Amino acid sequence: MDATTASGPAPAETLTETPDERLDRAEREMKAALAAELLDRLYRIGSDKFERLIVDLLVKMGYGGSREEAGSALGRSGDGGVDGLIREDALGLDAIYIQAKRYAEDSPIGPAMIQAFAGALLQKGATKGVFVTTSRFTAAAKAVVEGLRGNQRIILIDGDELARLLINHEVGVRTERTIRKQRIDLEPYEDDEPV
Repeated sequence: MDATTASGPAPAETLTETPDERLDRAEREMKAALAAELLDRLYRIGSDKFERLIVDLLVKMGYGGSREEAGSALGRSGDGGVDGLIREDALGLDAIYIQAKRYAEDSPIGPAMIQAFAGALLQKGATKGVFVTTSRFTAAAKAVVEGLRGNQRIILIDGDELARLLINHEVGVRTERTIRKQRIDLEPYEDDEPV
């Protein structure tokens, strides 16, 4: 069999990979391209729609039941440093406050923004928060979260993790094609004794 393609010789790794390995690699490459395009598009949507997208993601991840019961986007002038609220469970026994920032990759979130969000949580009597950005967090920002005292917890979701979560939970993306992988299953038809 000829190992060349229309564009030239086949890459060396495809010659030694099994079909399953090629499929896995192709899936990783497609997800990476989709994640990059998704983040690029997120920069172009309005802040209110971005905040709603984050609430929808958390609902899809299982927080709070249905969209109507679970959460709301609160972001507006004078929102007290909180962009959204979602109930941790369907009964609403505990609330998780959300801060959502659409920042470019070269504009990381620093410690001051995390401290301000932690302060906003304290003012609301909240113990749990999720800070989401399309950018990334500095080491100093992560250190603020690690140094939180008491029962206060803040989860940080950077752009890479956000894209992964959106793709895995199919929020803001849709499946356009699936490939079925089949295997032999002749057990009911085979003899118990070897021939």
